[in-house]
Amino acid sequence: MNNLFNLKQLLGSTGLRTAAVPMLIIMILTMMILPVPPFLLDLLFTFNIAIAIIVLLVSLYTLKPLDFAVFPTVLLLTTLLRLSLNVASTRVVLLHGHAGPDAAGKVIEAFGQFLVGGNYAVGLVVFFILVVINFVVITKGAGRIAEVSARFTLDAMPGKQMAIDADLNAGLIGEDEARRRRRETGQEAEFYGAMDGASKFVRGDAVAGIIILFVNIIGGLVVGMAQHDLDFSTAAKVYTLLTIGDGLVAQIPALVISTAAGIVVSRVGSDQDVGEQLAGQLFSKAQVLTITAGILAIMGLIPGMPNFAFLFLATLLGAGSYVLNNRAPAAQAPVAEQAVTNLAVEASWNDVVAVDTLGLEVGYRLIPLVDKGQDGELLKRIKGLRKKFALDLGFLAPAVHIRDNLELRPNAYVITLKGVEIGRGEVFNGMYLAINPGHVSSTLPGALTRDPAFGLPAVWVDSSMREQAQTFGYTVADAGTVVATHLNHVMQTHASELLGRQETQQLLEHVGRESPKLIEDLVPKLLPLGTVQKVLQRLLEEGVHIRDMRTIIEVLAENGAKVPDANDLTALVRVALGRAIVKQLYPAGNELQVMALEPGLERILLQAVHSKAGTTAGIEPGLVDTLLHEAGTATQQQERLGLPSVLLVPAELRVLLSRFLRRAVSQIKVIAHSEVPDTCTVKVTALLGSKA
Repeated sequence: MNNLFNLKQLLGSTGLRTAAVPMLIIMILTMMILPVPPFLLDLLFTFNIAIAIIVLLVSLYTLKPLDFAVFPTVLLLTTLLRLSLNVASTRVVLLHGHAGPDAAGKVIEAFGQFLVGGNYAVGLVVFFILVVINFVVITKGAGRIAEVSARFTLDAMPGKQMAIDADLNAGLIGEDEARRRRRETGQEAEFYGAMDGASKFVRGDAVAGIIILFVNIIGGLVVGMAQHDLDFSTAAKVYTLLTIGDGLVAQIPALVISTAAGIVVSRVGSDQDVGEQLAGQLFSKAQVLTITAGILAIMGLIPGMPNFAFLFLATLLGAGSYVLNNRAPAAQAPVAEQAVTNLAVEASWNDVVAVDTLGLEVGYRLIPLVDKGQDGELLKRIKGLRKKFALDLGFLAPAVHIRDNLELRPNAYVITLKGVEIGRGEVFNGMYLAINPGHVSSTLPGALTRDPAFGLPAVWVDSSMREQAQTFGYTVADAGTVVATHLNHVMQTHASELLGRQETQQLLEHVGRESPKLIEDLVPKLLPLGTVQKVLQRLLEEGVHIRDMRTIIEVLAENGAKVPDANDLTALVRVALGRAIVKQLYPAGNELQVMALEPGLERILLQAVHSKAGTTAGIEPGLVDTLLHEAGTATQQQERLGLPSVLLVPAELRVLLSRFLRRAVSQIKVIAHSEVPDTCTVKVTALLGSKA
């Protein structure tokens, strides 16, 4: 019973589909060995023609090559099927060809008699023309396109991967979407590589068709004259017509399959199939149709020309041009103009408008990006930015208030923080920004500019050059992505200013839902809300996330009564968060490759801190300049080695040097010895002050 149940499962729809391909391959290979009767040959030749038509139609309605990713395998299987049918039909032709034109089946007879009129000379010419078209033109061209596409796709993979990572880091896409895009990028390279190899099968099939033709004709003459006592002209006519019919019935599906291969590899990514693209791009301009109709009409009036054909087509094109010219324009929604009535009324508190914490102002050409009615893409990305910001830093940033500003340039945008501009840029909707990460293989024509977020050199290019830019190694982003990345960078940089009292209170209430007693003991019994806010802001200023609020609150609750100063509390919190701080800087391992102070310089700075109450007033100006210069040089060296720029100092110097160096060398991070976990090992890669 179990075996019977398993057999039923195997014969189910899924199991049958899984077993279909192995069964087909076994059947194809069997035809090369076992004799096939003419009736079955008719069915198989008809099946071969049907498969070719199906493949052609699927390729025409495919929007992008990866939608038909199984095509290289289909190409191999159809080629193998044609060769097997050639072998099977050759056996039948040579064994029974003397019996008449239908000895190898009705399909071969029809192709040998009807299509070429029973004239084997015409049949030979038609056969060779089909082989030349298939072999020299279509197959060779499709193979070349596949080869170049595979090469360009492989060259463009690093740029595409960087673009995916950039979107992921900016919060524009999630892990699942990033994983899907990486998989699609790899599949695209594999597809064109497989198509490059599969086209060789079709080319070999064309060569095999020519060889099989000559073998069948010569073999048929020998068999007919030696074994069946036919004279030369009769044997030549009978076996040549059968061979030509056999060749044509194989080469016509081969030509159809090759055409489908050329269509698939020559497709340009679009959301339309081939028919819609041709109708929309080739016959959509009335001016082109008018000029063509005029030229055909003039040629149709010349004596001796086929006047009816030219004038008929000129009339059709003229009618098409007339229809396009008189097509009703798309209805546009009228823009309602709101009348502004200036009434002399008394001012009130309603006239006082609060300043937005975080704002985005755009020029009028960028309104479609942020218009909810037009499904503005930037609105969705900003929602994703706030979610990623909350996951990365540990609190919810204020909402971004978006408004249009007619005083800006049409393509410009401004990012404001509490009403003050902190970022500005210019993007072009419908174009792409190709950012040079430092290792591109060629330059691109376009408007030179710089990435507004990080200041990298970039160029604005048309959408048609997107793939080429990725091939050259550029990181390509559309206008919405550029604005979203800039906004994300600004939010990360000014995170401490986005954490106001209201956000702090909401954060504590959020934590209090799980640990209400902990919050009650802290605020306001031990510390006021303002002190907690300052501690959190100090952490955010130096790039430390506040996701571990439980640890932060426990440290504040334990030390709040005896250490009221926010800076001292921040130092204690940093020690408790030491493992998270180090992991944030060194995610790869437990060896910390850091910069350190030269012992002599360290003693001088400690003396200055103790004597001047934590200021740099007691340090010589020359020593300050040397320290800044060496910090910048060491930071550049760390970046070249692919290491984070981290300076390890005693706890007494950490706050002083962090504030001092952060203004001059923004990339540098300063950590204290007490913040390094015991499980980590420290390796000093540079000493600051050794040249002082």
